[in-house]
Amino acid sequence: MNGRADWRHSSRVFHVKALEYDSWFEESLLFDIEMAAIKALPAVEPGPSLEIGVGPGRFADALGSGFGIDPAMAPLALARRRNIAVCQAVGEALPFRSGCLARVSLFFTLCFVQDPERVISECHRVLQANGRLVIGFVPATGPWGKYLQQKKKNGHPFYEYASFLTAEEINTALSNQGFSVKSAVSSLYQEPGMVEQCETPRNGMDEAGGFVALLAEKYNLPYTEK
Repeated sequence: MNGRADWRHSSRVFHVKALEYDSWFEESLLFDIEMAAIKALPAVEPGPSLEIGVGPGRFADALGSGFGIDPAMAPLALARRRNIAVCQAVGEALPFRSGCLARVSLFFTLCFVQDPERVISECHRVLQANGRLVIGFVPATGPWGKYLQQKKKNGHPFYEYASFLTAEEINTALSNQGFSVKSAVSSLYQEPGMVEQCETPRNGMDEAGGFVALLAEKYNLPYTEK
């Protein structure tokens, strides 16, 4: 997970092209497929919730997340219009006190952050005991991961600084930082450029799918002297 771009570089395009990115969600079948997968996960108990990398707030609005952070300023203005309390921040240094949140969500965010394990560690810090972490990602080794990595090579502005992760890398990071995966579903089995209908999510973390959603629970890491 090393050699990743500084957040100032990776967030710049989302600031400059905020309206273009937000408009992608309008009547998007991909967004519908992703939301169906996320909603197939077990429900999380009500409580204060945060989305890291909230962007224009489409996921936060659909899922009822009350708070959102993002390093890109322009998308935050769009999220605020969707009644989400927002501030400019990065996932590696969350502006929340320890143990204050019931749920933290990251959708298509870990591929853009500078230090994924540090972000997950911060999620562990701010979550309550047995708090839940919801992650949605594109597996690096699947057809969609390869497709987006090719877009990156071809200079696509939104993917220039993306570094996609495998399911194994995410599982390892979660375990290292005090999380246990409780549920996972996979979807988007239609190939890039051939998405024509909604899909029913399949149980499990399947890298053959283009989108994986998982629910992990916080547990206390064993104490070690520094």
